Amino acid sequence: MNNSKAFFIITLAALLNVIVFCNSKGQNAPVRKKAEMNIASLLDPYDVSWDTPGPTSMQSMPIGNGDIALNVWVEPNGDLCFLIAKTDAWGAASKTERNNWVKDGGVLMKLGKVRVSMSPSPLVQGVPFSQVLKLHNGEIVVKEGDAQLRVWVDANHPIIRVETKSAKPVDVKVTLNDWRTGNGDTFVHDKASSVTWYHQNPDYADPHLRNFVFGATIKGANMISKDDTTLQSGTKVKAQLISVYPLTTNNLNATQWLAAMKAQAEQNDAVNWELSRVAHQQWWDKFWHRSWIFINSADEATTNMNRGYILQRFVTACAGRGAYPIKFNGSLFVVDNPQYKRNRTTVSIDADYREWGGQYWFQNTRAMYWPRLMAGDFDEMLPLFNMYAKILPGNKELVKKYYNHDGAYFRETSPFWGDLPYMGPEVKEDWTGHYFTPILEMSMMMLDYYQYTGDKKFAKEIMLPIASAGLEFFDKHFKRDAQGKLLLDPDNSIEQYWKVHDPAPDIAGLNAITTRMLALPDDMTDAASRANWKRLQGELPPLPTGKKNGKEILYPYTTDTITARPRNSENPELYAIYPFRLYGLGKPNLDLAVYSFNERKMNRQKGCWVQDPIQAAMLGLTDVAKTYTSFALTRKDPALKFPAFWVAANDYAPDEDNGGNGENGLQQMLMQVDGKKIMLLAAWPKDWGNTAFKLNAPYNTTVQGKVVDGKLTDLVVIPASRKADVIDMSKQ
Repeated sequence: MNNSKAFFIITLAALLNVIVFCNSKGQNAPVRKKAEMNIASLLDPYDVSWDTPGPTSMQSMPIGNGDIALNVWVEPNGDLCFLIAKTDAWGAASKTERNNWVKDGGVLMKLGKVRVSMSPSPLVQGVPFSQVLKLHNGEIVVKEGDAQLRVWVDANHPIIRVETKSAKPVDVKVTLNDWRTGNGDTFVHDKASSVTWYHQNPDYADPHLRNFVFGATIKGANMISKDDTTLQSGTKVKAQLISVYPLTTNNLNATQWLAAMKAQAEQNDAVNWELSRVAHQQWWDKFWHRSWIFINSADEATTNMNRGYILQRFVTACAGRGAYPIKFNGSLFVVDNPQYKRNRTTVSIDADYREWGGQYWFQNTRAMYWPRLMAGDFDEMLPLFNMYAKILPGNKELVKKYYNHDGAYFRETSPFWGDLPYMGPEVKEDWTGHYFTPILEMSMMMLDYYQYTGDKKFAKEIMLPIASAGLEFFDKHFKRDAQGKLLLDPDNSIEQYWKVHDPAPDIAGLNAITTRMLALPDDMTDAASRANWKRLQGELPPLPTGKKNGKEILYPYTTDTITARPRNSENPELYAIYPFRLYGLGKPNLDLAVYSFNERKMNRQKGCWVQDPIQAAMLGLTDVAKTYTSFALTRKDPALKFPAFWVAANDYAPDEDNGGNGENGLQQMLMQVDGKKIMLLAAWPKDWGNTAFKLNAPYNTTVQGKVVDGKLTDLVVIPASRKADVIDMSKQ
């Protein structure tokens, strides 16, 4: 449905039905069960519906199973097209295209483009057309007159499915379009009723990329190979199932990949596709039951903001369960751009390209992962944690080699295999050279994950090794001052101030991590480690502060006067609020934190990686949080049709930072947690109307309820014992 007013009316009606039902005094069933039963009706108004085709990938919809993802669109002639992406399709840039970012991090490539045609085409002039993303079922349904195409990526198997149905028999043709023919991609020549192709990285690629082979096989019941890139139905049909089986290997040659591809396709051919579709839809149903926020507002802008939250969560789920973490600069959904601006010149680029290359930039990557905690999407966090766990041993070896001490840190910009440059005190400063903070924030996130899930295996095998190595690095890498305090110098205050003295983010992080590590159960840590952490905690310098207008204010690094040249648009002093949470509601010195936030001057822009919506919510600044969050969750790229493909801003479209920080901001406005304390409606606008919500909290807790006329109602906390930890901030 294109009409936004109609969209709002449908949304309002659906939410009113749920709220009226939940307020019904005669209802005996628990609110939780009834809300869960109606999750489909709550979601349906947020389905994305279009009544005109494409015509290009810039007018595509996303779909995926967490590892394999598609951009799906229909061209004006009725052909269904989709780009295939995979989280581990790591290629190498050509010699002429390589720059430092791409060379160091590889290129997360598409597998190719697939076209499905029906002849005669059902899409003729005057015939109704619709393309609908059905969120609850995790599928896209296209209707062209009396024909229908259903596209879905199996949530439980590595299979892409396209189902066609038509009232009259038609010829169905599937064509692979591969723009890398002759540049690393190979078509398999055989007489089988399939199309198979693969990409093999060149010998000049980085050794970590050299053994990657990725591609896919396309099959269709009773379809015949016309050539290396085309399948066609043997006779005219009313229904046709098309299956695509993507595969990536990183330790096999091309011959071995082909054998593995054949075995995978045969195994998946045995899957009953109709039963698997049911199981696929059940997976998505369970996903949507993990958490929700549905705002019933009379304001269309608020409704669109809520839609942005729901769609961003969907987009993240489509790309968040693969072998590698989500790329901040487009995720799996970058598209062709025939009007790309490069050095004031318009050029045409394909969907393999993304600005900022293939490296993982931690400050950007984190934005998609913090909101997964309250959303309950814990499975989507594991690829991030696993990647850094694999990086750790190599980084520890390099720290030992360079500095002759133990411990490790993570570089701000890193390929998926890690690596560190030498960054002694004599090395010239730059953006991320003497920047050691990421391992502290990663430790903070992992400690939260453990607190939410209680997963002791994860804690022992991943969290503790990383957090311990980070603390050990800071402990041994830096000297002490005359008072015996840790002397963090030279040390970047994130990217904002280079090689300064005692930067605020690192001091805040060390305080937060040592406190939480010392609070872990004794059976998870040893006495010697706890003694070291306690000693280090006592040696930490105070957070930097200064004076402004006669009032105390947080400083980005320790100094009498801030004289270091600002290099970016960041507020490092506010890391003590978020992500390290030393200040906030219910904590000491809230006035200091609020004053520091209000006086921030290096960055007040909205959207992208800006953390203001989160920090404002954590300080109870409702109006600021509302403004920034609403902006982030409605900031669609004007060139892209899908409403949650966010504008590039500082990154590359669709910008995942923008949506992730918007999610986080909205969650923090509704619920904040501190240890066992659960604070609800800490920064929730009273004019946002009635809201139904369910969020996750630490200690395997879910919190569900409604906000009616600004008041908390129908609260259900599971386990019930945790209800005593809930604080209704609307009553404060």
